[in-house]
Amino acid sequence: MKLRSSLFILALTLLTVFTFLMLSVDCRYASAQTESKKASDKAQPKSDKVLVTFVEIGSVNCIPCKAMQPIMKAVEEEYKGQVKIVFHDVWTPKGKADAMKYNIRIIPTQVFLDKDGKEYYRHEGYFPKDDVVKVIKMQGVK
Repeated sequence: MKLRSSLFILALTLLTVFTFLMLSVDCRYASAQTESKKASDKAQPKSDKVLVTFVEIGSVNCIPCKAMQPIMKAVEEEYKGQVKIVFHDVWTPKGKADAMKYNIRIIPTQVFLDKDGKEYYRHEGYFPKDDVVKVIKMQGVK
């Protein structure tokens, strides 16, 4: 009985250490990705015409996320030059880091950024095109 108890405590300790190590690696990876993204953002000149960046955080395997794809494409075509569309797949390493950056709780989540890159609106779940258009027009998109 004493041996069983000792083995259980040892296994629990090893599991705890492993979990903390994995979380630490994930956080370091996310931090490195964020720093890399900041560096690339500084290197790219910003367009004065883009009034809204529409960030969609989801997955290519998620049914509501798939339903958002035609909406994003239509908005991108209809408001070309005024609205920039960005999609992050949370099931990829880079997308996972982006999900952490935006504090995503569920997918899909839409984050709308103004021309200065500041978040001004957020929506969780499927978002109909008419509602997306209302949100982007809040920033002067015509």
